[in-house]
Amino acid sequence: MSTPSKSLMECLKRIRPIEPETYAEAEKEAEQIQVPLEQLLLKQGLVSDTDMVLATADYLDLRPISLTNFSPDPSLIELLSKDQWKELHALPLCKVGSRLTLAMADPFDIVARDTITSSTDLELSPVVALEKEIDEAIKSITNEPTQALEDILKDMAEEGEVEELGRDGAEDGSLNDILETAGEAPVIRIVNSILIEALRKGASDIHVEPMEKSLRLRNRVDGVLYEIPNPPKNLQNAIVSRLKIMANLDIAERRVPQDGRFKIKALNKEVDIRMSILPTVHGEKVVMRILDKTALAPNLGALGLDQLSLANFSFALAQSHGMILVTGPTGSGKTTTLYSALQELNVVGTNIITTENPVEYQLDGINQVQINPAVGLTFAAALRSILRQDPDVLMVGEIRDGETATIAIEAALTGHLVLSTLHTNDAAGAIARLIDMGIEPFMLASSVLLTQAQRLYRKLCPVCKKEIDIPTEVLKKSRLDPTIFSETQFYQSVGCPKCNSAGYKGRGGIMEILLVDEVLRKTILNNTEADAIAKIAIANGMRTLREAGLDRVRSGLTTIEEIMRVTSEH
Repeated sequence: MSTPSKSLMECLKRIRPIEPETYAEAEKEAEQIQVPLEQLLLKQGLVSDTDMVLATADYLDLRPISLTNFSPDPSLIELLSKDQWKELHALPLCKVGSRLTLAMADPFDIVARDTITSSTDLELSPVVALEKEIDEAIKSITNEPTQALEDILKDMAEEGEVEELGRDGAEDGSLNDILETAGEAPVIRIVNSILIEALRKGASDIHVEPMEKSLRLRNRVDGVLYEIPNPPKNLQNAIVSRLKIMANLDIAERRVPQDGRFKIKALNKEVDIRMSILPTVHGEKVVMRILDKTALAPNLGALGLDQLSLANFSFALAQSHGMILVTGPTGSGKTTTLYSALQELNVVGTNIITTENPVEYQLDGINQVQINPAVGLTFAAALRSILRQDPDVLMVGEIRDGETATIAIEAALTGHLVLSTLHTNDAAGAIARLIDMGIEPFMLASSVLLTQAQRLYRKLCPVCKKEIDIPTEVLKKSRLDPTIFSETQFYQSVGCPKCNSAGYKGRGGIMEILLVDEVLRKTILNNTEADAIAKIAIANGMRTLREAGLDRVRSGLTTIEEIMRVTSEH
């Protein structure tokens, strides 16, 4: 907020003129009973709530906002408890990167702002709104319209809605019976509840797993699988068939794997669901990947990089040609990073084409090609055609073989900016991996702009994390010098209803960014071993994955055990 050059009363009088005599009487009374003048004017009805909001916004140079017909985002409400938001008279409106736009009834309330900042680890951009509108908006989501899965199953048991389709639930029951049951209200309610519960908990994947005598449901939240209430085994086929119908798959085919996708709209957002079905001995196992486009970072700055890493990545993206490689194991957020980079490059004057298997997020303004090896559309085949499409920027979902690597390198050498991923442990390992694929060192030295490695770590739950003394034994076990943490406040995970007793809520990324400069180009020409390249890069200021992770520990975002877990090979 800017420093005000006028008083609040001046702003209020400009918005709601008051007769001088009336104003003088109110001023005298306010002085006698020792209350703020604006509060007395509000109490006496001389000014309205709306007048006060407009005056406060003018005084603090903030925007006023009306929350009429506003639907709060449940994922943002979950940053704190609903009771806390109500007590603080504040409502989260939207989040971009690390900045949270917040409607406040009283922006002067420094305690409330500090509470929200410390609990969410986000920067605040306050706007001013009526207290009653904030309270009504919060109240509107206290009674969730969707019944929990556990309650639905309980109701079904009490009402006798479950019909037996077959004892093992895997092969018994005619196709007509299964199709009919899949369209019945109880099954639809169960499937809807499974999907909405996963969205509410921020799950990335939903697993529907047939066991011998049960049907197990699990959600992957922050990289860890958690079991949720299980539906009856005898509804297994009906539930799987309902999901197949939603994804437009063949419900009669149970012998071969199937893949599909569908969209759902729930909790005020629209998400894509990518579904994979695999036949097992006890029936078909279903895994659904939840692809929430709103969770994508809008640009590189929102990825939480340190200043040097952000500057290096931005420099590489600004080049007209060359190759940028993002590396890391499966599930480390590589695709999310590439999409963030593409969104930064996505302007009218740039032709961007991607080749992906599969296309995870559909982005406006970007031409995305779905790889289909069954019909001969491999990464290499797609790249050859794309190069005839006058591209400026290419994104190759993954470089898996020498042929794809060669075409991508040649594209980078002939005036295109190429972004891709590799499976290596660190940034320097990407160079060695391409050499193993048969790429000549001189071609790499001329084409590679930057290589990057990344991991995802779990963030401590801001509600229940607990301060602890420096864990000396843990540091010794991890071979870390305690002196580098001399001013660090350590925390440990505890677990509360807010984080489903996990002690962690949400994930963040750590990155190791290697910018290929002249010194490294010469090194690559003479020595392509990953250790030699890494040593030079570190001497030039590259921060390793572990160092980036320990910075998050110093910031109080996570535990040292979590960082050691995700950077175990370093």
